[in-house]
Amino acid sequence: MPGFLQALRLSRAPAVCFAGMGLVWGSFNAALPDIKATLGVSDGEMGALLIWGSVAAIAMMSLAPRLGDPLGRAALPVFGLAMGGAAALMGNAASAPGFVLALMAMGAATGALDVFMNARLSAIETASGRSLMNLNHALYSLAFASAAVATGAARSAGLGAPVILGMVALTVAALALTSWERDGAIGGLTAARGAPRAALGLLPVLGGGLILAGLMTENAVEAWSALYVERDLGGATGAGSLAPALMALTMGLGRLAGQSVSARVPDRTLLRVGLGVTMLGIATVIAAPGQSWAYAGFVVLGLGVSVVVPTALSVIGRASPDATRSRAIARATVLGYLGYFVGPPLLGLIAEIAGLRGSFGVILVVLAGALILAQALTRRG
Repeated sequence: MPGFLQALRLSRAPAVCFAGMGLVWGSFNAALPDIKATLGVSDGEMGALLIWGSVAAIAMMSLAPRLGDPLGRAALPVFGLAMGGAAALMGNAASAPGFVLALMAMGAATGALDVFMNARLSAIETASGRSLMNLNHALYSLAFASAAVATGAARSAGLGAPVILGMVALTVAALALTSWERDGAIGGLTAARGAPRAALGLLPVLGGGLILAGLMTENAVEAWSALYVERDLGGATGAGSLAPALMALTMGLGRLAGQSVSARVPDRTLLRVGLGVTMLGIATVIAAPGQSWAYAGFVVLGLGVSVVVPTALSVIGRASPDATRSRAIARATVLGYLGYFVGPPLLGLIAEIAGLRGSFGVILVVLAGALILAQALTRRG
């Protein structure tokens, strides 16, 4: 326990941002059935609307390296506050245009914040010699799970998205204010003026592809699991919220365990086992005859996928020189988060044709490709 507390103190600023991001997306995904019903759209139409959040996120992630140096230590609190404001906007979205506007704001704030907090965390890891990625990503997952459970309970009690997401927005804004650091500038996101721009090589590309597979699995399943349980498996209103909550909870526990295991188990082994367990979990979800089996599948899936993204980021950070580390993390994050934001709309469009079971099958193919990328990445790391 003292080791965990010390790690939390070292990484306080990015840690509260990870937690805030988990609260926003956990509450949003758990409330998605109600939001979808308010909008009155089909699975395919919902998938098309979700694309706009992806567009905004990817665009802002591409711009984030240029904003990081000018903003300096204000980068984390500014975009943390923006993310909270976007959640409040989402809570009041009652039409398709309003939903798109709120989702683009959430995507843009999340995209930039993710680049900044991972780059800052990698710098803290290097300076302290401590592995911190698993712990901080665990905070995201545990916050996501807590928000999903609380949202499910609130929905069952009759509360709507405006109240739920409004409360989340206030909490996230308070967390964002605590992310200010006296010496928290995020350097190295851009090359110094007049200095030669060092090549990043294949490392962030391989790592980004692996992160893409992990995040596509996480977010796509989290976004559609509640609807899958309530509609395809006949669950009651609010029962679906338990699906993303269980997955996020086991992801959080897996990452807490990974904080210790990563010091003793080689990265290659950790990634192989994690991806294999993830594939077993998604196969269980696809074959589930009822809610209980689906919940079990989400638990196994969450446990396996928990180690994929933090381990990939740690490998990239350790293997990159000081001069290019932040840029390598930023590039891998941009590539990886294509999966995070494209996954949900893609699965929605596939579900329109093949149903949600068929769309979950696409994840199995993506994970098989991730096994190849994991081997290539760990050879270079």
